[in-house]
Amino acid sequence: MARVTRDDVARAAGTSTAVVSYVINDGPRPVAAATRARVLAAVDELGYRPNRVAQAMARRRTNLIGMVVPDARQPFFAGLAHMVEQAAAERGRLLLIGNSDYADEREAHYIRAFLGMQVDGLILVTQDPAVPGVAGPDAGDGTPVVLLHHRAETEHGVAVVADDEGGAREVVRHLLEHGHAEVHCFGGTFALSTNDPVTARTAGWAAALADAGLPTEGRLTPAPFDRVRAHAEALALLSRPDRPRAVFCATDDQAIGLLRAADDLGIRVPEDLAVAGFDDIAEAVIAGPPLTTVATAQGEMARAAVDLVLTAREGGTPAPAGARTFPARMVVRRSCGCRPGADRG
Repeated sequence: MARVTRDDVARAAGTSTAVVSYVINDGPRPVAAATRARVLAAVDELGYRPNRVAQAMARRRTNLIGMVVPDARQPFFAGLAHMVEQAAAERGRLLLIGNSDYADEREAHYIRAFLGMQVDGLILVTQDPAVPGVAGPDAGDGTPVVLLHHRAETEHGVAVVADDEGGAREVVRHLLEHGHAEVHCFGGTFALSTNDPVTARTAGWAAALADAGLPTEGRLTPAPFDRVRAHAEALALLSRPDRPRAVFCATDDQAIGLLRAADDLGIRVPEDLAVAGFDDIAEAVIAGPPLTTVATAQGEMARAAVDLVLTAREGGTPAPAGARTFPARMVVRRSCGCRPGADRG
């Protein structure tokens, strides 16, 4: 079946293709009500579908925003992407999502692909802020770039982040207030960028110990970010004869892996082991036991990232450089040792 064209609609409506264009695009010139009705009737009768992609490319505004995340299978990134999608929809945009799988080459591939589609802007949850097009305020062709969840490596970068260090410091202090002589950190790594949120959370843990006059040496265990592989690492940690009695996990996924490892080993939480996480993903409420954690303002951060992209796009000037930092708050549940019914946050 041949594709219905604008010429077909014009012939059926007894008007010109220019008038059909004015009706479909709601301008730029006015069309008489009777003529508009004939055009719309012809559109319905013929089943005409405008080529929105071609229209967008012609006016260099696609109403698309590209977003790259490390792994949308992980609940935190899935929730963050959902918030960005909602914020984009509120502004009349569609969101395209690519998974970098923690690989710089794959991240760069999606950046190139989205730029080729002439997206209105890029929102990147990047693992490497030095990727071309990420270090500065735009992607080289004027496309606005905003980092989300990760600070920029240069003074020209634009980022929307949470107070990761402050949130971690607060929840580790809470664990110490339960009377633990030390708090282990599960999830920090030695290979992350200094601007990575997990690096900031590890710094918050270390600061809380320093405030209490406690050492950090030998109390940091690097762990994978997904719960399945974190579970395997947690089994090794909790099987040690000197296993920790309190653990701060840099992410909730890692904490859930650790909780499962404790259950496998017959270690009771919180009686034998106090646990806290970070992110407040949905599963934290139904973890066994419910997980004490730190919540970030994901919805507000998502809207801020979208607003920064679109303001730069529509205003023609780069978004202000630097990081917009949103507060993080502790959410107390039972995994830390607080009594049942003490859940708050």
